[in-house]
Amino acid sequence: MGTPLSFSDDRGDQKPYQYSDERKPPAGGNGSVALLFCVAAVALLGLIFAAVSTADFIEHLDRQVHSIHCSFIPGANKELGDNGCKAVMMSAYSSVLRTSLWGGIPMALLAVATFAFLVMKSAQLALSQSLSRKETLFLVVAWLLPVLMSVVFGTIAVTKIGEVCKLCVGIYLSSGLGFGLAIAAHLKASSSSDPLPLGLYARWFGEGVIYVTVMVIFYLLFAPQAPKSLEGCGTLVHKEDSAGVFIPISHGTGTPAIAVLDPLCPACKGFDERLTSSGLSEQLAMNAVLFPLDSSCNWNVKESMHPGACAVSEAMLCAKADSADAALDVLDWAFANQERLRTAAKDGDAPVRSEIEKTFPKVKGCLGSSMIKNKVNKSVRWAVQNALPVLTPQLFIGDKRVCDEDTDLGLEYTVTQLLNGSGSAEPARRRR
Repeated sequence: MGTPLSFSDDRGDQKPYQYSDERKPPAGGNGSVALLFCVAAVALLGLIFAAVSTADFIEHLDRQVHSIHCSFIPGANKELGDNGCKAVMMSAYSSVLRTSLWGGIPMALLAVATFAFLVMKSAQLALSQSLSRKETLFLVVAWLLPVLMSVVFGTIAVTKIGEVCKLCVGIYLSSGLGFGLAIAAHLKASSSSDPLPLGLYARWFGEGVIYVTVMVIFYLLFAPQAPKSLEGCGTLVHKEDSAGVFIPISHGTGTPAIAVLDPLCPACKGFDERLTSSGLSEQLAMNAVLFPLDSSCNWNVKESMHPGACAVSEAMLCAKADSADAALDVLDWAFANQERLRTAAKDGDAPVRSEIEKTFPKVKGCLGSSMIKNKVNKSVRWAVQNALPVLTPQLFIGDKRVCDEDTDLGLEYTVTQLLNGSGSAEPARRRR
């Protein structure tokens, strides 16, 4: 055999000729590529959790009652009734633009678009012929968005809503795991002395924006639309407070409104939170009428749905004699302790009455008296005189009754439309 071909440089050194191979492995190495495929798989898992949550939200927009998924296994354990996922979905934080669109745009839909982009980008980088930390850096930064949103919405769920959604927890865990794997892939990728590809980053960021925009457009085109009629579901026959049972919630010259509430009703608590957080309560001069779904004082109820509600209603009307704010302090306390109070009153409301007197000493002597029991009776009679259904919450804007199915996801949109139709949106002064 002959000697290898050689070439000379300017210094006369002899170097063997090296044949190039265009099929060399990616610069990042197999470890980085494998991690990027794992990142894509985790993003796909987050997408599935978000898609199931979005599907539940859309299903409820038809104004009917449906079961809802609430499981760490996406798609499993569909429940009819109250659970953490339903509480989060019905809260004012589950969607945006609720006053302009029927139900608003669900946050879970934006999560679907984000995770879909992360699936695509992770797989694209894993399959690229060359990979350096310049490319994987973008992926790490992109994962910061779902991580930060998970922290924000997890905090809201715990501090504002008081319930945790299992599907949401799945999204939070997917976000954290994906972020960690993206960092690991970044550290295993090869370093490069090339300058940061800012133009490439801008293009990839634009791709992410397109994912979200297209998803929102499709949602607006195909999601259930607002009901054709926003005329309400009936009107009040006798809206005067001749018995003096109304409890003012706001004062001022806003649109008159009446809320029919049970202080131990979970739906009433959610209704109050949605109305307050939306800011719409600022535009209502609203009174509350107590309608406890407790057979001990409400003859319309055969079995107590919310035992202890009569005792709390008495306490509110007792406190009202001192001031409207004192009555609302009792309501806020009842909302914050609903489950415990209902449990304590299962075998009789004596424990609830004792706790009320300890918490609000000023109601002693009034609570349980024949005078205040008669007052609660008059509050119930007000509902009967207006032929109201036996349920809570109920809301009247002016003399129009908001349909029951419009007090959850469609509340903000419906109230806004009714306020615009009333021709009065002058803000009321909120209590306290």
